[in-house]
Amino acid sequence: MTDVTTDAAATRLRRSPLHARHTALGAKFAPFGGWEMPLEYTGGGVLKEHTAVRTAVGVFDVSHLGKARVTGPGAARFVNSCLSNDLGRIGPGQAQYTLCCDDATGGVVDDIIAYRYADDHVFLIPNAANTAEVVRRLRAAAPAGVEVTDEHERYAVLAVQGPRSAELLDALALPTGHDYMSFSPATLAGAELTVCRTGYTGELGYELVVPAAHAVAVWDALFAAGEGFDLRACGLGARDTLRTEMGYPLHGQDLSLEITPVQARSGWAVGWDKPAFWGRAALLAEKAAGPRRTLRGLVAVDRAIPRAGMTVYAGAAPVGTITSGTFSPTRKQGIALALLDTDPKLADGDLVEVDIRGRRAEMRVTRPPFVTPSVR
Repeated sequence: MTDVTTDAAATRLRRSPLHARHTALGAKFAPFGGWEMPLEYTGGGVLKEHTAVRTAVGVFDVSHLGKARVTGPGAARFVNSCLSNDLGRIGPGQAQYTLCCDDATGGVVDDIIAYRYADDHVFLIPNAANTAEVVRRLRAAAPAGVEVTDEHERYAVLAVQGPRSAELLDALALPTGHDYMSFSPATLAGAELTVCRTGYTGELGYELVVPAAHAVAVWDALFAAGEGFDLRACGLGARDTLRTEMGYPLHGQDLSLEITPVQARSGWAVGWDKPAFWGRAALLAEKAAGPRRTLRGLVAVDRAIPRAGMTVYAGAAPVGTITSGTFSPTRKQGIALALLDTDPKLADGDLVEVDIRGRRAEMRVTRPPFVTPSVR
């Protein structure tokens, strides 16, 4: 991410309905997926914001995330025939992580959370930059009677994450007892919203899907109640360090049209027994043959901090590339996700080297997550 440095650049970017609140908190902004979003806040910074989520509670404005709705007779059946995971495994009121894959190659167009309201109603949250393409592909394939609508700017999304997140929502009489990957309707500050037991941090958390017109009122209610829970506003910088510690992929880096679910070790999000989904033939063939590379975890042996794009070596031979790398505030060491060749096979515990600006740094191959999950 880079800072937005000119007014002209900012005018080309969409803004969250909470932009003024972020400005008042001294946010440092960055362009992300076509939006101008908070990277970190004055008085906080990535380390403090990261720590707040691991130890208390933080709130992220993730309104840049896409929103799309699929409705009509057989809507859930239609979505299930397109996206990778098996929507038949969940019922109304439940959510599922899934992938939109390219039918020809099996590469990942986007990763998505699908909310199943009913057989005729599915709500999708794709990534900001990919929403229009996901909607385009679904519309092109939709049968008569099934409508796909792009609702990207109709809703804001607030992610309330951390071990005290349930306490905060309880104080606002919002639902907190529903299972992980499920959602409940609620009302706050005059707004009808959806409270989802989902998140991108590895901690207990909730995501509030709020009509954009009510976003400020809901944000203010959270912060008014949050004074007793050490609530901190958190930006995309901390969101990235938190998700990397969990080994959660970021589309465009760890998943992409060039990186398939088989390579990314995301086969758990594929309904392999389904008769149809985009990319099925290509992915089944790759799974049977074995991928030429797979996504692995790396932990720095010394004080090195790996970054995306750096080359990984086993001896003199290059064996892969860092896709995501950062300093882990929890572990106090560098961590990374990397696409490593499957030939020669590297086992967990093996040592490799990463070229960091001309210096070789030793790192150990491991299996993510890098911290213990606390989502439940």
